[in-house]
Amino acid sequence: MLNVNGSETKEFIKSSLSKEGVEMLNEPLVQNFITEITEDAENSVSIIKCLLEGKLTDEEISEEIELRLNIVRRILYKLYDAGIASYKRSKDPETQWYTYSWKFDAEKVIETISDNYRQNSKEMEESLAYEEENMFFSCSNGCRYNFEEAAELSFTCPECDSTLEYHDNSSLIDELKDQVNS
Repeated sequence: MLNVNGSETKEFIKSSLSKEGVEMLNEPLVQNFITEITEDAENSVSIIKCLLEGKLTDEEISEEIELRLNIVRRILYKLYDAGIASYKRSKDPETQWYTYSWKFDAEKVIETISDNYRQNSKEMEESLAYEEENMFFSCSNGCRYNFEEAAELSFTCPECDSTLEYHDNSSLIDELKDQVNS
């Protein structure tokens, strides 16, 4: 899942609704998202730019950016697996070879980033609620238990056999509040 900063994502979502195609690819959040999917920061954006500029086949893209065909195909299939690219297969009547025409779905990118943002926000809110609603105890090695767990363990760490002491989580609560409210 894409880890995103709340305020950065809110601004991206607002600004991206008005951006189309290649312009959207200039957004660092989009570039990070694409790189996370393809695991190729060097070539992914240039391949998508080619698609958005009308180069539809993997062969055309390969020629345009002077990149080996198998690398172009690998990236296109990763985009396809992520649901942000699709293809149409057609057969050349003379050669009997199949040609794949690719399409990049920019709206799906915005939708996926928005969904990831909502999911991250929900998880942060749940973490904040858990931290606020519980009292924690920890040992000198950093093992951490809520009150119920610590009581069941007789306030003794099962890992290192040391005493569990009260752990003040107010700084973590403050950090989570800042993230939720940004």
